[in-house]
Amino acid sequence: MRVDLNADVGESFGQDPALMRCITSANVACGVHAGDAGIMRETVLLAREQGVAVGAHPSFPDREGFGRRDLHLSPRAIEDNVVFQVGALAAIAAAAGVRLQHVKPHGALFNIAVRDRGVADAIARAVADVDRSLILFGLPGSELIAAGEAAGLRTAREAFADRAYRADGTLAPRGEPGSVIDDAAQVLARVVTMARERAVVAVDGTRVPVAFDTLCVHGDTPGAADLAARIRAALVADGIELKAIGLR
Repeated sequence: MRVDLNADVGESFGQDPALMRCITSANVACGVHAGDAGIMRETVLLAREQGVAVGAHPSFPDREGFGRRDLHLSPRAIEDNVVFQVGALAAIAAAAGVRLQHVKPHGALFNIAVRDRGVADAIARAVADVDRSLILFGLPGSELIAAGEAAGLRTAREAFADRAYRADGTLAPRGEPGSVIDDAAQVLARVVTMARERAVVAVDGTRVPVAFDTLCVHGDTPGAADLAARIRAALVADGIELKAIGLR
């Protein structure tokens, strides 16, 4: 059994060097919700040094809200913004001799694309416009995965180690108590169950199927690097191979 372990990086939380030693894929902020050209370059070089695959983490243009607010942009504006961000990171990566592996929308953009096919299609079109070989990350069963497949893209279903789930398989909104799980023991127990049984216990106690290809640890969670190291160790101890999603 194989799992890709990813993390959101390049967001200036100071944990990237330690995180990169644990993960297999990195979602690099594209200078809009966080980071800038210099941070993007440094993050790509760090990933290259550690043998970690690089992906783009585009967002609504919302630095003040860290990309977690719905800006109600039109599909065309969303497409233009995603092309701009993914294209910028692709150029920076190419200058470092690195080719992008994937695209994972950030924050509100990701969550809205779970249910809004217009937004999902705009993201998928943007990814395809930049590079059709890029893998599009999305929540299992989401409109984003459907849009990516319809656009002819390879997709990867993403699960979350440190986020609470609702009974319908969506993530509990960050504004709800307990939406981010900060108990490391609880996260580790969930991760092994998710990897082996492809299921998770939702906030209402129901058991929810979660078929996934890549597993996320959020880089802005306090202690994220230590948590990622412990997740990696737990998965390896359970006989699970960790490998970047782009490596078949």
